[in-house]
Amino acid sequence: MSDSIRIAAPATVSNVGPGFDLMGFALEQPLDILKVKRNKQNTIRIFNESDATIPLDPFKNVSSVAIKSLLDTLQINEGFDLIFEKKINPGSGIGSSAASCTAAVYGVNQLLGKPMETESLIDSALAGEFIASGSLHADNIAPALLGGFILIRSYNPIDIIKLTYPKNLVCTLVHPDLVINTKESRKLIPEKIELNASIAQSGNIAALVAGLNTNNYALIGRSLIDKIAEPHRSKFIPGYDILRKRLSDCGVLGMNISGSGPSVFALSDNPETAAKAAKIMEDTFLENNIKSVTYVSGVSQVGTRVLD
Repeated sequence: MSDSIRIAAPATVSNVGPGFDLMGFALEQPLDILKVKRNKQNTIRIFNESDATIPLDPFKNVSSVAIKSLLDTLQINEGFDLIFEKKINPGSGIGSSAASCTAAVYGVNQLLGKPMETESLIDSALAGEFIASGSLHADNIAPALLGGFILIRSYNPIDIIKLTYPKNLVCTLVHPDLVINTKESRKLIPEKIELNASIAQSGNIAALVAGLNTNNYALIGRSLIDKIAEPHRSKFIPGYDILRKRLSDCGVLGMNISGSGPSVFALSDNPETAAKAAKIMEDTFLENNIKSVTYVSGVSQVGTRVLD
């Protein structure tokens, strides 16, 4: 049995417009790359070789909390070193904590001889995600672990559905040089939603699933409307309304906030439009004196996996 393994876990777009806490998809880039090694100390140790800043305290790092949950479930007491070789920037709104959690539990499960089915690792990964967000939501965890486009039908019990989607769907993602804390961002959303907003949100999420399933790009585009989170979160992203207008004019299907922000995503049906969108995103943030990084990516059909 191997003593170490290298794992890749993808960034993810969650909510996907109207799918607050219910929908997400995996990206081909960026990635977490994590080396998991057994140790003889019967404890979890964190080492950071990446450019990102992450907590090294195992009680505060989401990945070690996720592993502790997995080991408790299996009733196993073993020690592991987690060496982050590459890390998605925390607070970026593209599933940084989810990638850490899924890479960690997936790697440990592999080293233990795969006692758990991959989908069964979601509960342990969610225990780590709870540290970052203060809530149990799987719209980053599930696509990061399983890949593809995901719908969470229920949390009690958890019911994950992998959706079909157009294979030439392209996501343009911009990560501006801003940090938005997930816990604080969730506090912006009112606990009670007006009936009209709830009805509109339900219609949009149902139509988005239908559009994905039937390759109906026009339907996908007009369904990427969020009545719950976007109105509150967009105020903290400079130039957001201008960016929406410019992206619409360049021909993207639709756009919205990725997760809790500050990252913003747009969906296109061809790589040329996606590339134009990337330039518009960068330029719009620069006008607000904000540097950014853009990614143009297909939806990744694979989630967390072993690297050769």
